[in-house]
Amino acid sequence: MRILVAEDTEALAAVLAEGLRDQGMAVDVAPDGAEALARVGVNSYDVVVLDRDLPGVHGDDVCRILTEREDRPMVLMLTAAAAPGDRVSGLSLGADDYLGKPFHFPELVLRVHALARRRPGARPRVLRAAGIELDPLRRSATRDGRVLDLSVKEFALLEELLRAVPGYLSAEDLLERVWDEHADPFTNTVAVTMGRLRRKLGEPGVIATLPRVGYRIMVDAAG
Repeated sequence: MRILVAEDTEALAAVLAEGLRDQGMAVDVAPDGAEALARVGVNSYDVVVLDRDLPGVHGDDVCRILTEREDRPMVLMLTAAAAPGDRVSGLSLGADDYLGKPFHFPELVLRVHALARRRPGARPRVLRAAGIELDPLRRSATRDGRVLDLSVKEFALLEELLRAVPGYLSAEDLLERVWDEHADPFTNTVAVTMGRLRRKLGEPGVIATLPRVGYRIMVDAAG
């Protein structure tokens, strides 16, 4: 899952980004409205956590522009203005959810997951294929009933593969969706993490590799 945090308070943006990354999400940060729009123009995001009072291009205008996009992200408006009237005006701009500051971080995480599930074309909350069952919200994964002890990145990698079933994801796709824009495109991080994930999934192998195409879950491998 890829998230954009558009927040001009540097300390808060850093806390949000670190906390969401700890949940296995790929997170980019934009300090103002113009940069937020530029990033959305280049990258595909599931959810934008949007400060309403952004400098440059105001958060309200960013929200309007985002909601007019054909392949638009879901928008969680995050603001200190949390009165009922403010919520109504924010939602009327096209925001999909509205959370006032200060907020409880676990609630923000739940809302981000809920919005990602509501995005058009999103998969069900619990992902199942080839005997694997993964629940992103509860951070749990099993194969044929066996609990999988996965690192944050291994979990996120498996989640993206399950979301793509039955299609392939290239190493570049996975680098973008799991590691965000700061990842080195020439690194072998995807291959190394994939190797660890395969070992933890065990036999028979369930992740196929097609040279120059990418990786996919073999749905006929089990279950």
